[in-house]
Amino acid sequence: MCARVALFSDGLFIGDIGDFLGDFVNDIGILTPRYNIAPTQQLPALLNDRRYTMTSFGLIPHWAREAGRRPVNARAESVAEKPTFRASFERRRALVPVNGFYEWQRSGKHRQPYWIHPADGGYFALGAVWDEWYDNDSGQIVTSSAIITTEPNDLMQTIHNRMPVMIPRESWKLWLDSGVHEYEAVRGLLHPRSSEWMEAYPVSSRVNVPANDDAGLIARASRGTLF
Repeated sequence: MCARVALFSDGLFIGDIGDFLGDFVNDIGILTPRYNIAPTQQLPALLNDRRYTMTSFGLIPHWAREAGRRPVNARAESVAEKPTFRASFERRRALVPVNGFYEWQRSGKHRQPYWIHPADGGYFALGAVWDEWYDNDSGQIVTSSAIITTEPNDLMQTIHNRMPVMIPRESWKLWLDSGVHEYEAVRGLLHPRSSEWMEAYPVSSRVNVPANDDAGLIARASRGTLF
């Protein structure tokens, strides 16, 4: 599962969009640093219509009668088949830039949060799907997204049994091509990224509370602050 992420610097990602994809529309402007983005909160994403915009974290299919349950993750093994995700996977894929994400390692009754981030200090471009849903009550169109997860690599399997799909820069054009509908065409992108690209360490359980949102959340926890 990948249900808690952080994005506090998107400059490298924005530069790479221009280098690898060309023109795009930046609806976000100056990013407000976030260290603890939780489900239903605003999650930045580059949609395959070339908009870099905020999305609600947790997918609401366009055909849903009400917002209801909002899955934040879609499994790579079934994303092309499940009705909730199928149409989005075929035509509405996205990249979610993050400076890292949190995952919880379970040991008995205790769950230890870890901060997982790029080894080079940059960002991950996570594979995602998106959709637009019309809210009859407010009259607003809600753009939402879900991050795709896959089996863990060697590093992640010591922490959790899933990890987010990470799309390499050289595959961005393929991933964001709305004309590519077939699962087989992008299947090779849904495998786990190598452990050598990642680092992980334990952090304070303060991250368990979504209201906590500060740079201290990604500090390596000392034994006295683990719990």
